[in-house]
Amino acid sequence: MSLASLGRTLRTALPAAIGGLVLFISGGALAEPAIWAVRDHDSTVFLFGTIHVMKSDTAWRSPRFNAAFSSADTLILEVENPEDQAAVLPLIQEHGLSPDRPLSSLLSAEDLSRLDTAAKSVGLTAAQLDPLRPWLASLSLAAAPLRRAGFDPASGIDPVLRAEALAAGMTVAGLETLDQQVRLLAGFPEAGQLAYLMRSLNDFDEGAAQLERLVEAWLAGDVAGVGEIGVRSMREVGEGVYQVLLVERNRAWAERISATLDDTGTTFIAVGALHLAGEDSVQRLLEDRGLTVERVQ
Repeated sequence: MSLASLGRTLRTALPAAIGGLVLFISGGALAEPAIWAVRDHDSTVFLFGTIHVMKSDTAWRSPRFNAAFSSADTLILEVENPEDQAAVLPLIQEHGLSPDRPLSSLLSAEDLSRLDTAAKSVGLTAAQLDPLRPWLASLSLAAAPLRRAGFDPASGIDPVLRAEALAAGMTVAGLETLDQQVRLLAGFPEAGQLAYLMRSLNDFDEGAAQLERLVEAWLAGDVAGVGEIGVRSMREVGEGVYQVLLVERNRAWAERISATLDDTGTTFIAVGALHLAGEDSVQRLLEDRGLTVERVQ
């Protein structure tokens, strides 16, 4: 695989992997995703769960979303520019390739055969994935069928909101950098990365029904459903994965959001939907800090 191809892979699948799961959306449903507000005497912060990869014709906006977003003067995303290809390629070279420890030296003959079967179904081969570290091989398997099915990171909520915010003269910032996100995955021990790859292979042909249920819950504003389906799935991968990819990041973001309330004006914060669901959600952590978080009705 070329570096350019791996760059597209990272852009497509990294946000989903960091968030724990890709959420697919099909058009035609009445959209009413949940929005929350945190306020003090001179500032408002809106919280909105995003879908990072979707089809270009998906109708996901709602009147509540439009009203909240149009009132904001600042947009904060997980990453300020999720489409920064110039930043992605060096990260792949530094953290994603391991020619001295190829996958063929880490996997059994049976697992290599499974990897090759999965790869061929999306137009790749195990040989093409061989130089990749396990975390990046997992993303490559996840990203290819998304692109083939018409799901495009450029149509995800994050870059769309960024473009609209810049056009409207809003300030745009990020809670994290691409480097931080890549290091989260690359920093897992090799055994953990291999376990993640095995999970990707095990679920390769079985994820559609679960993802469809997630879509329905997200579109309906069913936050409990998103947590039950998506957050629980992440915890099943491993408690360590859950703590690093979700809980620790939510804690850092809650601290950042609390500090945002020290300023004046309205800020719209858009992060992966799983961060706003479950018992360790950003909202729950903000409430633990004594703040009032209200769902926008």
